[in-house]
Amino acid sequence: MATPIQRSGLLSRQTFLIEHNVASLRQAIATLEQIDDITYRSSPHVLAPHRVGGHIRHILEFYECFLDGLEFSHIDYDARKRDESVEICRETALARIRTTIHRLEQLEKTRELRGDSIVWVRVEDAGYGRLDDAYMTSSVGRELQALNSHTVHHFALVAITLKALGHPIDRDFGTAPSTLRHRSTHKSAEAA
Repeated sequence: MATPIQRSGLLSRQTFLIEHNVASLRQAIATLEQIDDITYRSSPHVLAPHRVGGHIRHILEFYECFLDGLEFSHIDYDARKRDESVEICRETALARIRTTIHRLEQLEKTRELRGDSIVWVRVEDAGYGRLDDAYMTSSVGRELQALNSHTVHHFALVAITLKALGHPIDRDFGTAPSTLRHRSTHKSAEAA
């Protein structure tokens, strides 16, 4: 049976945020399918050591830390595996992106976990600080929002890297959704 939110055509906050993250990850798939393996692992001289693969690995490991941390409601983004195989092998990265999308979509089906569910997030680099408590409170929704923002930020760096390598890139790749809406609204106003 459809919930009142589903009947009205509106999305829950969690569904909205998951859909945005999944859409971003699908953009990564589309972009990676347009480049070759050499481009994926190359670093332009002017941007060394930036590589598309390094940014994709970093993005995916943030998602993995989030998803792995949900089981106990404690997320540690410093606990990244830093798996070099994702950084140097485009096919490995594509497989991990697809797995991450699947895990996010499964999360959407978890009714017990809502966007306002509380989670504890480890303070970045807390192991080297003198903190009495290394975790701060957040919510699933806030972390999903931060993950998408983090992803778009790194996509912008991927776009710069690809341009420096001479590879054409979609103008909208790595652009914040609010900027895309602003551009669209501005174009519509100019056309009127």
